[in-house]
Amino acid sequence: MGEEELLPPWIREQILRLQQIQQNLQAIMMKKQEIEQEIAETDTILEEIKKLDEDNKIFKRYNNLMIKSRREDILKEYKEKKVTLNTRMLVVEKQEIRVKDNLKEVENKIIKMRNLLDND
Repeated sequence: MGEEELLPPWIREQILRLQQIQQNLQAIMMKKQEIEQEIAETDTILEEIKKLDEDNKIFKRYNNLMIKSRREDILKEYKEKKVTLNTRMLVVEKQEIRVKDNLKEVENKIIKMRNLLDND
């Protein structure tokens, strides 16, 4: 029998909850990293487009097609994309804070339960 099997069901339940919260936090951190990468890519694209003259030809990819676009239209599109990404980042960061707080709460609860068990 493993150590966890010797624990009362109420502690095992909290440990399971802790593991689920940790997995949730991991998923949030991965999403945050994806958004950070998208923001960095968008910033790079914006900087490159800003360097171009008004009369330069700019093409945009749609599936397998390359379509000529106006510089202003593409700038506007990427600026809007950046605003959307920043909003998504704020939401993910708030989720991260809530999940981390929840994680600490469950960890503290497990510690208290284990201490009660050890004192009996």
